[in-house]
Amino acid sequence: MNVKHVFPSSATFHNAEAAAGSALGELPEWDLSVFYSSMDAPEIDADMVKARELAEKFETEFKGKLAEIAASSGDKLADVIAQYEAIEDLMGRIGSFAGLTYTGDTTDPSRQKFYGDVQEKLTTASLHLLFFTLEMNKIDDEVLEKALLSEKLAHYRPWLDDLRKERPHERSEEIEQLFHEKHVTGAAAWNRLFDETISSSRYEIDGEELSIEQTLNLLQGADGEMRQKAAAALSKTFASNLSIFTLITNTLAKDKDTYDRWHNFDDIADSRHLANRVEREVVDALVDAVRAAYPRLSHRYYAMKAKWLGVEKMKFWDRNAPLPQADTREIPWDEARGTVLDAYTKFSPELSDIAKQFFDKNWIDAPARPGKAPGAFAHPTVPSAHPFVLVNYQGKIRDVMTLAHELGHGVHQVLAAPNGALMAPTPLTLAETASVFGEMLTFKDLLAKAETPEKRQIMLASKVEDMLNTVVRQIAFYTFERQVHELRKEGELTSEQISAIWMGVQEESLGEAIDLEGGYENYWTYIPHFIHSPFYVYAYAFGDCLVNSLYAVYEEAEEGFQQKYFDLLKAGGTKHHSELLAPFGLDATDPAFWQKGLAVIERLIDELEAMDKA
Repeated sequence: MNVKHVFPSSATFHNAEAAAGSALGELPEWDLSVFYSSMDAPEIDADMVKARELAEKFETEFKGKLAEIAASSGDKLADVIAQYEAIEDLMGRIGSFAGLTYTGDTTDPSRQKFYGDVQEKLTTASLHLLFFTLEMNKIDDEVLEKALLSEKLAHYRPWLDDLRKERPHERSEEIEQLFHEKHVTGAAAWNRLFDETISSSRYEIDGEELSIEQTLNLLQGADGEMRQKAAAALSKTFASNLSIFTLITNTLAKDKDTYDRWHNFDDIADSRHLANRVEREVVDALVDAVRAAYPRLSHRYYAMKAKWLGVEKMKFWDRNAPLPQADTREIPWDEARGTVLDAYTKFSPELSDIAKQFFDKNWIDAPARPGKAPGAFAHPTVPSAHPFVLVNYQGKIRDVMTLAHELGHGVHQVLAAPNGALMAPTPLTLAETASVFGEMLTFKDLLAKAETPEKRQIMLASKVEDMLNTVVRQIAFYTFERQVHELRKEGELTSEQISAIWMGVQEESLGEAIDLEGGYENYWTYIPHFIHSPFYVYAYAFGDCLVNSLYAVYEEAEEGFQQKYFDLLKAGGTKHHSELLAPFGLDATDPAFWQKGLAVIERLIDELEAMDKA
C-alpha cells in the first residue's frame, strides 16, 4: 500500500489504520500489567496510600538525624538510603504506569485526569522526602568519608558523589518545597498543554484530516506534490496554534530563568550540564566543532542532493525526500524486527536476546494511533519492572532505524537496572550511546547486504541524512534554544521574534541549497524537547560523535570490545564519562575527539561525492 494515497478523515481513521496495520503486519501494543491491570485497579490507590505513609514515616524517623546516623555507623546510613530508594521505586512504578497510559492517548479525558491526579498525589507524597538529599549534603565531608569505609555505604558512593555536585545549587528546604510543589501547576501543566495541543491538532490534506505523525511521515514520501501539501498543512496548523506555542515557550523560558537564578546557575544550560554530569567546556567544544563543520557536512551534502533531485535549490519539504531511485516500499513489522535483531546478533547474541524480550513480551507500542504521543522513546520505568518502548511505526526505512535506536536504549536500561533506582539512570549524554550504536549496527549490516553501487549509494545517503539530523540539526536546535532563553531574559518574545531566531539558525546549519521560504518559520512549535527537556538536544550530537569514535575502535580491534561495551552499559549512572570511555582509549575532554566523530560523517559524504563523479 502506498501511503501517499491514504488520507483518513477523523471519522474513518480507525478503518484506515486497520488497513495500514494489515499492510505492515500485526503491530504490537505494550502490556502494562507488570504495573497494574488498569487505571481503575484498586492496587493503585493502595500503593499510593502506602507510598505516602512510607514517606511520612521516613520523614518522622530520620529528619534532623542523618548527621548523627552517619557519625555512628556507615551501615546504618546505608540502610536509611536503601529505604529511601525503595520508596522512590514504589512511587516510580505508579508514575511510570500513569505516564505510559497517558502517552497511549493524550486526548482521552479519563487518561488526562488519571495522569494529572497521579502527578498531584505523588508530588504531595514526595514532599516528605525532600528533606533527605538536602540534609545528606549538610553532613560534614570528613564524617561522610569515614562512614564510607562501610562496604554497605560504599555501594552508594557514586550516588553520594553526584549528590555532592548539587550542593552549590541547593536552597533551604522551605524554598525547595515551594519549587517542588508548584511544579504541578507550573512547568508540568504547560507541558501537558503542549502535549494535548499537539496530539489533538489535525492537518488537512485534500479535504481529509491527518494526525501530526501521519503528516510528518508524508514529508519522507516519494511523491513531491504530496510532500508540498503536507508541508503546507503543517504550516497552516502550526500558524493557527502559534499564540499558544508562543505563550508556552515564553512561560517555560521565564520559569527556567527563575529556577536558575534561585539555584545559582550562571549559564542557561548549566543545570542541564549538571544533570548530564558533563562539563560546560566539553559541550562548548562539541558545539563549536559542529558549527564549524556545517560547510563540510550539511551544506555540501544538501547541495549534492539538490543536484540529484534536479534542482538548484531544494524546498524545505524535500530535505528528507527519498532519492529518485530509492526503494520506497513499506517494510512490514516482522521484517523490521528481523533486520534489527539480526544486526544485534552479529555483534552480540546476548545483546540480541535482551532486545528480543521487547518483542516477545509486549514491551513495545508500535501503531500510530489517534491521540498517541508523537515520536519515539524508551522509558526505563523502575528497576523492579522493565523498560517500555514507544514508536509510531509506518514502514519507512527511518522507522526501522528508529526501532533500532529505541531498542538500544531499552537494552541499556535493562543492563543498568541492577544498579537500583538511584544509580540506574544514565546521564543523557551517555544514554544516547547504546541507541546510536544500535542504529550503527543495523546500518552497517544493511550496507554490507547492498547488492549494487546504486543501492550502496542510497544506503549511504540515508545514513548521512540521519547523521545530519542527529548532529547538525540538534546542535542548531541547541543554538536556537540558547538564543531564545537569552533573549527572553529581556522580556516576552513575540512569535515573529522566535520564528526569526529559528530561521536564522536553520539557514546557518542547512546552507544555501535549501529554500526555507513558504511556511517553515513556525516549525519550531512542534519540537517536544524544547518544552519537556530544555537543552536536552545536544545529547544526540554528543552520542552520535561518541559512537562514531567508538565504532571505529570496534572495527579496528573487535576482540574484547563487546565485554568492554557491556561494562559501559551496565555501569548506568555509576561512572563519569571519562571513566567509561577510558578503556576504549577515548577522551571527550580532548577537542580532537569531536573532530574524529565528525570525520566519520565527512568520509561518508566524500564517498558519495566520489560515486557521483564516477
